[in-house]
This record gives sequence, structure tokens and C-alpha cells, in this order.
Amino acid sequence: MSLDGRLLSLAKERLDARRHARELERDRREREVYAKNPRVRELDSAIRAAMAETFAAALDHADGIEARIEAVRQECENLEAERSEEIISAGFPYDYLDMGYYCDDCQDTGFVGSRPCACLMELYAEEQRRSLSDLFKLGSESFDSFDLTWYDENPDPVTGVSPREHMEAVKEMCYRYADGFGKRSMNLLLTGAPGLGKTFLSACIARTVSEHGFSVVYETAQTVFQRFEDQRFSRGDPETVGADIKRYLSCDLLILDDLGTELLSSFTQSALYELVNTRLTTGKKTVINTNLSAAEIRSRYTPQIASRLEGEYQVLPFFGSDIRQLRRSRR
Repeated sequence: MSLDGRLLSLAKERLDARRHARELERDRREREVYAKNPRVRELDSAIRAAMAETFAAALDHADGIEARIEAVRQECENLEAERSEEIISAGFPYDYLDMGYYCDDCQDTGFVGSRPCACLMELYAEEQRRSLSDLFKLGSESFDSFDLTWYDENPDPVTGVSPREHMEAVKEMCYRYADGFGKRSMNLLLTGAPGLGKTFLSACIARTVSEHGFSVVYETAQTVFQRFEDQRFSRGDPETVGADIKRYLSCDLLILDDLGTELLSSFTQSALYELVNTRLTTGKKTVINTNLSAAEIRSRYTPQIASRLEGEYQVLPFFGSDIRQLRRSRR
């Protein structure tokens, strides 16, 4: 399971801001208490000095060191008891200055050893959800809210299966894919005319997979290929462009939306091949949405690209009438 570097940086920034705000609040409380009872400041200084002495004594190997450490420890306890009394006498709770950490496991650093702490991963998950929400701007993408009543329930005269029955099977397959996502998952190619629910079900997949802790990037083909062009022709900030391309190549799940709407050129063909082939060879999973049929994919892209999309992706065809048009007609 890999982490999205951009989202992890945002999560770290939020953690740092939270820690800084806590430090500022602790400083404010100290000034408040010291102003009302200067004796507390004196006791804090004495406690810090005693603790430093304890540390120095622990490093000393002279005779009688254990008795010395015990004496300093007892002194600290006495100072702490007096400090609590002085804080109370100033009109504050005894633990008013003992704010501690948001997270005791990592002491607000975000890491336990070299491993990201659960508190940092919680912020990371929030950034992942925010990132996906900003992209979709729908807010209600869930498998439960995928409305099958928009699909015709009359059987197809050729296949004998209705669009509704077929799309119910597609929905179930997408749900199982998202819920059981992992290293053994396949790649998906969602095909069909516009307005049949490809983007919606992709959003459902993205939301569920991200909630399971995997890194998910959802982007349009036009935007992805634009980033590859920016890198090739040195446009924009190189660090930002490079970070975006790294996300496309290394995230656990890339959802590439609207393949086939990009301006076709030898460069976009090369970029698409690099994207698809790199993710296949590194075991990263991809979901591609396209309005193109299999025949149109073969005629539009190189044989190397078409063979990978046909041979390494599970094709899920979407059937029915354009839902957006049906909704407009019923208003």
C-alpha cells in the first residue's frame, strides 16, 4: 500500500499547524498564570533545573549515584506538589499548564519510529476524501445511491437481457472490486456512450478504495497528458509537475476518466503507453473510463496500447439511454 506524497505533505502541514497552535496556547496560559502568581514561574525553573540534574546524575557512574537520583526525584515531587497548590491559589485548575499532546503515541510528531502514526494517517485519509470530493463535486457517490430505475427493464431482443439487469450486474462487479481491492485486483475498462453512469460508479470505487486506506488518484485523460507535456517541454514548476506524474504512476489506484477526449498526437500515444505499461509492470491498478468502443480503441491508439487494454483489463460495457438527457426531459 503506497501513500500519495502530495496528500501526505498536506496532512503533515495540518499536523504541524495543530502542534503550533497547541504550543501557542500553552505559552498563553503560562503568561496568564505567571502574571497572577510569579511563584509558579520560579517553581517551573526549579523543576527544570532538578530534572536536568537528574539526567546528569543518570550519566554519572560515581558511588552513591542511586541515592543522589532518589534525592533529586523526591525534590521534583515536592516542587510539583507546591506548583499545583500555587496554580490553584491563582484561580486555575491544578493541571491548567499540563496540556500534554494531542497524540501520546507519537508526541505530535506524526511518526512512531519511521512509521506514520495513526493520527497522521487520519489526517491523510481526510485529505484523500477532500481531494476526491473536490474532483467530483457531486457529494452523493455511493453504490447504494446508484439508481437502476433509469435503465430500461425491457429485455434486449438480441441478448434477452435488459439494460437494467445488465447494469445491476455491472454495479455489483464494481462494488466487489472496490470492497475487495488489493494487489490481486484486476484493471477495469468501463466503456459505453456518455451519460450511462461510468463516472458515477468510478467515483463510488474511488471513495470505497480510499476509505480502505489505499491511495487513489482520479483524473481526466486531458489533464494527465497535459502534465506529461508540461514535463517534456519544461512548463510550470518542475517539482510540482514531477510530483503529479509520480502520483499518476505510483498510486495504488488510478482512475483515468474520459479517455478518447484528448487531442491525439504521437506524444499523447507515447504518454498513454508509458502510463499503462508502467502501472502494469509495477502491479499498480487502473480503472479507465471511455466512450470509445473496442473497435474505436484499436483504430485510435497504437497496437501496443490496444493489446494491453484488451488483454490486461476487464471490460465492463455500459448499456442504456443517456441518464442526463432523461433527467432533463422529466423536469
